[in-house]
Amino acid sequence: MGAGSLLIIAILARIFSNPLSNVIQKQLTIRQHPFFVNFISYSVLALISIFLIYDFPMLDLPSGFWFYSILGGICGAFGNGFLVKALELGQLSVLGPINAYKSVVGIIIAFFLLGEIPNAFGFLGVTLIIVGSYIVLNNEGGGSSLKIFREEAILYRLLALILTGTQAVFDKQVILHSNLTLAFASWCFFGALFSLPILFLFKVKFRNEFRKIDLSSLIKYFLLSVSVAIMVISTNYTFSQMQVGPALALFQVSILISVFFGYRFFQETHLLKKIIGSLIMIAGSVLIILLN
Repeated sequence: MGAGSLLIIAILARIFSNPLSNVIQKQLTIRQHPFFVNFISYSVLALISIFLIYDFPMLDLPSGFWFYSILGGICGAFGNGFLVKALELGQLSVLGPINAYKSVVGIIIAFFLLGEIPNAFGFLGVTLIIVGSYIVLNNEGGGSSLKIFREEAILYRLLALILTGTQAVFDKQVILHSNLTLAFASWCFFGALFSLPILFLFKVKFRNEFRKIDLSSLIKYFLLSVSVAIMVISTNYTFSQMQVGPALALFQVSILISVFFGYRFFQETHLLKKIIGSLIMIAGSVLIILLN
């Protein structure tokens, strides 16, 4: 199988695994604290990663690997924690499309850290993403989208996309300083490491949360770990083959799946308008892809 075919498979895997992970995360937050859910998902993958790198000479890795792994771990732990918190409070079919802003964040951060420069199509794409998000957000309660940006779930989602968008740039640097296997292990280990103090910061009670875990929760955590692993591996492979901005733009096709999953699993409303707004945002992302 050629590199082009593998890249297509990786992109499709990322597009489907991300909203699936969000569905499971939202289901788990019905009974458990979102930051506990975030910590467990990181920790399970960190334990699995031990078998991938146990015989690798870690001390031989360059300092850049550790530097960007730490920065990525901090951004990822807080970013994914805020994402799960947003999913607890808000609608998947609204929070999913907001993720389209990640490509905008990725372009800005990549410009300063990687020297990746967007062209006129990139700026036009940003405009379409903003217009599409206005349509999606105006569905809720018939109010102004500006008021909706003050809602707690939206604010958490915006914080999450800024942090995870920044993390994407650090992840690419980790890949450049090592390989895909080490990049995956780095994402898991440092995410688990820095998600632990977040539990103490938000005063999450371990004992109470562990008592809430039943067979159904264990199955969901297993499925979440699998979907997140697929998401991270496919993301890292895509980043190894193309620039951060266009890659994040391609991933935004998943917002349509988020809208459908919100309707299917959580009976969220205004499906048609959210699809229209999402399509406009995807069109903006396609234009951003052309910055290559």
